Amino acid sequence: MKTFCTILFFSLFSGSATAQNTIEIGKKAPEIIMNRADGTSFSLSALKGKLVLIDFWATWCAPCVEEQPLLKTMYESYSEQVKNNQFEILGVSLDKNKESWQKAIDRFGINWIQISDLKFWKSPVAKLYEVDELPFNVIIDREGIILAKNLHGKQLEDFIREKLK
Repeated sequence: MKTFCTILFFSLFSGSATAQNTIEIGKKAPEIIMNRADGTSFSLSALKGKLVLIDFWATWCAPCVEEQPLLKTMYESYSEQVKNNQFEILGVSLDKNKESWQKAIDRFGINWIQISDLKFWKSPVAKLYEVDELPFNVIIDREGIILAKNLHGKQLEDFIREKLK
């Protein structure tokens, strides 16, 4: 019995047990708090009430860079929903060089929220969101519940369009 209790205690209170399978459709998305490029803090919870596309990307990731024009077009297409606090994109960069990150934001004309802790793959948020490849995304509803993950291209566009009807 003592062994069982010890195993139960470590299972309940060890980080490895609680960190597993946190990013499942239907579960609440974990909070993200990171800095914007200008150094100000931003939290995912500030977007409550909006459909949010959380886009994990990096400037050194070729598929991520290729996806930025699609995201820009989507963001501009839904500018009315953005203005009416119905939709937002939150870019979470896994870069480690602030200068490269800022240059990419400027080069692609990214005008949605961008945040990073500049810790590359060692970012606690990347681990929390179980990011093991880029680009990776999570779509959450107005209450912060995960609706979908890792949609790209037409599948992503169709999903966002359907949710914003």
